[in-house]
Amino acid sequence: MDVMERAARIEAEGGHVIHMEVGQPAAPAPQVAREAARRALDHGRIGYTTALGIASLRARIARHYGETYNVDLDPARVVVTTGSSAGFLLAFLAMFEPGDRVAIANPGYPPYRHILTALGCEPVLIETDAASRWVITPEALAQAHAKAPLKGVLVASPANPTGTMMRPEALAELIRTAEGLGIRFLSDEIYHGLDYAFPATTAAAISPNATIIHSFSKFFCMTGWRVGWMVMPAPLVRAVERLQQNLMISVPTLSQVAAEAAFEGMAEMEAVKHGYEENRLILSEGLPRVGLPEFLPVDGAFYLYADVSRFTDDSAAFARRLLDEAHVAATPGVDFDPHRGHHYLRLSYAGAAAEMREAVTRIGDFLRRG
Repeated sequence: MDVMERAARIEAEGGHVIHMEVGQPAAPAPQVAREAARRALDHGRIGYTTALGIASLRARIARHYGETYNVDLDPARVVVTTGSSAGFLLAFLAMFEPGDRVAIANPGYPPYRHILTALGCEPVLIETDAASRWVITPEALAQAHAKAPLKGVLVASPANPTGTMMRPEALAELIRTAEGLGIRFLSDEIYHGLDYAFPATTAAAISPNATIIHSFSKFFCMTGWRVGWMVMPAPLVRAVERLQQNLMISVPTLSQVAAEAAFEGMAEMEAVKHGYEENRLILSEGLPRVGLPEFLPVDGAFYLYADVSRFTDDSAAFARRLLDEAHVAATPGVDFDPHRGHHYLRLSYAGAAAEMREAVTRIGDFLRRG
């Protein structure tokens, strides 16, 4: 967020910043979603819903699993949430107790470890690398569990910040290993739909005991609407319902109405995805030409995690210079990896293609200047 504030100051002074620091689509929510929200406002009163969410939305989400993954999902297991952030909070509260150890990949999304720590749990960072395609392996999970018992493991595919994905067989093997060791499995699937190398697999297709966290923010371009969902193991639904009743009462009704309609805008969102694919190609071909050839496999999401160790051992300072001198905003890797992140930079390619081309030019000029 420091990068965002610094970028805002530059823009206030008349500078043109290319924003590659935030995982936020440049496109708006689907037109059908916006129209549904307008109709709801015109209709009049917007009140509370049930804590688990509007029944028709939960049913539509369940139908989405059948259409997309060929999974027959009971709508009773679906819980609508105030974005995936609330989903993580509710899941952690329902599944873990203070002192519980929960494994997460390193590098990984910072709020995982921050929320767990705030709840008194112990986030256990499992180092990933190129040999494992930057995902947690069954062997690494078992080794961490042998040191001290784990209560849970959380994975993301596609992942933030790496953009890497787990192949179906790798995900299934990790789930089997976790369940065999008595470790609860959580799957962050908020970037599903934004897959380029191969189709993403939902953990719901592998085990009814997995907890899935999802969101309308990324694929459906609804970040500010703050609406997402969870698929919970059936025995945990009532616990989550009680937590939601006490913490949030309900998810904003207007956002739920728009979210249900968003499923009818899939073609529009697929067109947006094609734009990301173009941006991915621009960066993956352009950055090596200007001196930034090393980055992780760009399988999905809209992130490129670049190795900048040739130029710096302080990614935060490097990101500040890139912003100040080239007016390109990027996120330092240390935000995602406290151990090795000093050598990495995350670039989001969720913007316009013209901006991505200009970013390549600016980054190249910046690197040449040293």
